[in-house]
Amino acid sequence: MCAMKKVHHVVRRPGNRLGDPDIEIPVAEDLVTEPGAPVREGDVSFYSREYPLEAHFVENSADREWLWSQYTESFAQWRVEHEKVDTPLVEAAAVSGDIPPHGEPDPDLDPTEHIRQKARELGFSEVGFTRYDRRYTYASKKKWVKFQHAICLAYEQEYHGTQKIPSEEAEHTHFGTYTTEGAVSLELADYIRSLGYHAQVHSHSDSSAPYIPMFINAGLGQLGANGQLLMPHFGSRGRLMMITTDAPVRYDKPVDYGINRYCDKCQVCVARCPSNALSRDKLWWRGALKNKVSYARCRPVMGRYDGCSICMKVCPVQKYGMKPVMDHYVETGEVLGKGTDELEGFTLKDKGHFGPGEKPHFDREFFEIPRGRYENWVYEDFKKRLAAGEELTKEELAEFGEAVREAVQTKRETTG
Repeated sequence: MCAMKKVHHVVRRPGNRLGDPDIEIPVAEDLVTEPGAPVREGDVSFYSREYPLEAHFVENSADREWLWSQYTESFAQWRVEHEKVDTPLVEAAAVSGDIPPHGEPDPDLDPTEHIRQKARELGFSEVGFTRYDRRYTYASKKKWVKFQHAICLAYEQEYHGTQKIPSEEAEHTHFGTYTTEGAVSLELADYIRSLGYHAQVHSHSDSSAPYIPMFINAGLGQLGANGQLLMPHFGSRGRLMMITTDAPVRYDKPVDYGINRYCDKCQVCVARCPSNALSRDKLWWRGALKNKVSYARCRPVMGRYDGCSICMKVCPVQKYGMKPVMDHYVETGEVLGKGTDELEGFTLKDKGHFGPGEKPHFDREFFEIPRGRYENWVYEDFKKRLAAGEELTKEELAEFGEAVREAVQTKRETTG
């Protein structure tokens, strides 16, 4: 055990729930980098202009039907019921920006803290304000986003269900949190309208952009080595969404929680990833310095093992919270829980339990799933079957034609 670390600064944050006492997070001197995340602004602007981002459900739509084929019958039925409840919330969010305010702005009232207070009353643990950075907007959403100010909101996913990752129970916890969050976000948007301002809900299931860069700018956390936002109270166990508005809110500032360097020292998620989808070293990607995640290696495990999320489960900040983790590091110079089965152990339903240093093996065929956009995958499969001399049915030809039609329609809608 090393000598106690020197503390460079202390981050003070509100308690997890409304009424909880504030917490103080010590940041050791050797963990200090910069507030927020390292960013090359010129690169972000270039890639936004030349190679705009697209939503996951569009860019990787080829594996969506495959994913449903991996569900058990009971979980598939549960997902159908979940979507019956969730779909109206998503649809309401999609048109929320068109609803006019039903109150009058008070020139003597600062809406920032009123909105923050209301969000906390509704159950959001983390609330922050920043500029909505349109450079991150997905191509299919560029015409949808209306307002310039972003309210970043995180709702805590229940602890005990999360620790059972990977399992169907953990997936129930995951999707159930989205439903709760979706409902209260619509209530918060209506409150903002009562203050005299517009509010556009950016739904979890129909997101407008990768939200993490804006959450970082709002001071709510820093990017972890697992590619997820690590927030003070529950790490990556927060479910993220945003509301954009024309209310004149005051912006929060990025914070250095020490995560940029802590993750370099921890590396538990990198070591425990069953498919080796996480990179040990950071690299620059579209203007951000990050541990890049390999989707091609991640998705086959996610699909076959109940959403996987082992990188979330084994993160000490998720399991213990940022304050205990950083207190322990200051006192010992060590990563809380590292090397223990309590933190690092996981069970895969057909392979058994894996403790620290143990990982499953998957053959090459395991990673062969449909890739990319659905219409592109259908086209490639179509060509292969023709080249092999197969005869396609009328139904298969019609399916191919429908995929092409949808692709053309989507392109027209997003490019105008």
